[in-house]
Amino acid sequence: MRKNSGTGGTGGLERRAVLGAGTVALALAAGGLTASRARARERFGEDPFTLGVASGDPWPDGVVLWTRLAPHPLAPDGAGGMDPAPVDVHWEVATDERFRKVVRSGRARAVAELAHSVHVEVTGLLPGRRYYYRFQAGGVVSPVGRTRTAPSPFSRPKAVNFAFASCQAWFEGFYTAYRHLADEDVDLVLHLGDYIYENPIDAMGGVRQVPVAAELRPEPTTLTQYRNRHALHRFDQDLIAAHQAHPWAVVWDDHEVEDNWARDISKLDNEPDQDPAVFRQRAAAGFQAYYEHLPLRLPNKPQGFDARMYRSLRYGRMATFHILDTRLFRDDQPCGDGTRSGCAERLLPERSILGAEQERWLYRGLGRSDATWNLIPQQIPVGQVDTDPGAGQSFVMDFWDGYVASRQRLFKQLTDQDVSNPVVLTGDMHRHLAADLKQDYDDPDSPTIGVEFVGSSIATGKDGMDLDPSGANLIAANPHIKFTNFQRGYVRCSLTRQTCRADFRVLPYVTTPGAPVSTRASYVTESGRPGVQLV
Repeated sequence: MRKNSGTGGTGGLERRAVLGAGTVALALAAGGLTASRARARERFGEDPFTLGVASGDPWPDGVVLWTRLAPHPLAPDGAGGMDPAPVDVHWEVATDERFRKVVRSGRARAVAELAHSVHVEVTGLLPGRRYYYRFQAGGVVSPVGRTRTAPSPFSRPKAVNFAFASCQAWFEGFYTAYRHLADEDVDLVLHLGDYIYENPIDAMGGVRQVPVAAELRPEPTTLTQYRNRHALHRFDQDLIAAHQAHPWAVVWDDHEVEDNWARDISKLDNEPDQDPAVFRQRAAAGFQAYYEHLPLRLPNKPQGFDARMYRSLRYGRMATFHILDTRLFRDDQPCGDGTRSGCAERLLPERSILGAEQERWLYRGLGRSDATWNLIPQQIPVGQVDTDPGAGQSFVMDFWDGYVASRQRLFKQLTDQDVSNPVVLTGDMHRHLAADLKQDYDDPDSPTIGVEFVGSSIATGKDGMDLDPSGANLIAANPHIKFTNFQRGYVRCSLTRQTCRADFRVLPYVTTPGAPVSTRASYVTESGRPGVQLV
C-alpha cells in the first residue's frame, strides 16, 4: 500500500461549538483542559450537550436520535468530563419547535462504555413529516434539533431534496460550508467518509491558529485517542448546526481509521513488524468511536472489528439510496497502491472492492428496486479516472480503477437488470466532478449506463481553486468527465420524476471563516436518458 497521502498541515481549534455556551479557545490557550472529570450528579453544573444533537437514517415511521454527554469534550482521558456512572437521559419528539405537542418521549441510559453517547431509535412517527426533538439530563435541556421522516414506502413524492458532503480535516479549514448546508432546504444529508482525519497535529499554527493540548496531537491508535479526535472535529459550531438542522446518513472511508487501509491491512503492511491482529484492534477502536459520535442505528454498532455500514434507505417510489462500504471488505490495493501505469493485478477477475456478501446484497437490492432513481452513495470514484493527459494511462489503485472486475460486475448488473436511473454519489477526491458512466471505457462511443456526481471536500485541501492542473488533466484524459472544480463545498441535489439535478456548491475560501456560498455549476440527468447535461 502507498505511503500516507492524506492531508498534512498544522492544527488548531476554533471557538466554542454550541450556541449559548462559553469558549474553549481560552482554555486551550491557557494550557489545555485538565484530565479531571466532572462528578456525575443529579444536576450538572455545566452544559453536558457541548457536542450538540443529531438525527439520522430516517425511515417512514421514525429516525435515530443522538447526543453525547460531554461537559468537557476535549478532556484528554476521552471521557468528556464525565464520571463513569451511568446517567439517565430523557428525550422528547414534538410536531412543533416549542414542544406544545409532544408525540413521543422516553428515557435512555448513557453509559461510560459508549462514552455516554445516546442512540434512540424512535418509532411511531408519521411518514414525510418534520419533527423537533430534544434531550434532558440532570436538569439541563439540550438544543432543539429538527428532523424529517422518509416518505411512505409506496408514495410518489413530487420531489426529494438531499445534499452530500465528505472530507473535513478541521486543521485545514473552517467548516463554513456546514453553516450554509444547515440553511439548505433538504430532506437528508449524506456524509460519504473522512469525518475525521487521523494525521498528527502540530502544537500551533495551521488554519485555526489555536494551540491543541499535547495529548490530542498524536495520530490516534487507541479508543481514547479516537474519541478525542472525533470530539476535536465534532466540537465545531457549524458542523453542529448542520447536524441539528437535518437528518444525516453516514458511512466511513479511510481516515476514520488510517489512510488507505483495506480490510485488515494497514498502509504499513510492507513493514516486517506489522501484525494484522494489531491493526484490527486499532480499527475496532476507530469503529467504536465513529459509532459513539454519530446517529447510527443498532445494526450499525460495531462488535470489535466486525461491522456493517452498508444499508439502504427508501424514499417512497422516488428514490432508494444503496449505501456502500468500500473499505472494510475490499482486497488490498494492487501493485503496492499509489498511482500506476500498466498494473496487470488491477484487472484480475477475482478482485473485489465490496466483498462477495456486499456485492450480492447490492445486486439484490438494485434488482428489486421499484424506485425511479437508484442512488449509490459510496466513497471513491467508480468511473474510470485516467490521470495521464497524454497517450498513456495511469490510474489510482485505491479507486475502483484498482478493482476493474468489481466495476464490470456492477455495470453488468445495472444493464442486465435494467436498473432504473443509476446515479453514483462519491466523496474522497476533494473536488467536484460530473461524469458519465460508460459501459466500455476503451470505447468513448459505448453506451452511457448511468452518471456519477463527485462532491468536493468541506475543508481538506484548504482553499483550492476553480480549475487546478490535475483537474485540467482529468478533463483532457477522460472524455466522459464533463466538469470538475477544486474549491471546497458540497453538492445539493433535487430529484423529481423527470430529472436528477446536482448543484455544485462552492466557497471562495475556507482558511478564514465567513465565506459566502454559491453554485459553481449545475448538471442534470434525465430519467430514462442516462448522461450528465449542463443546466
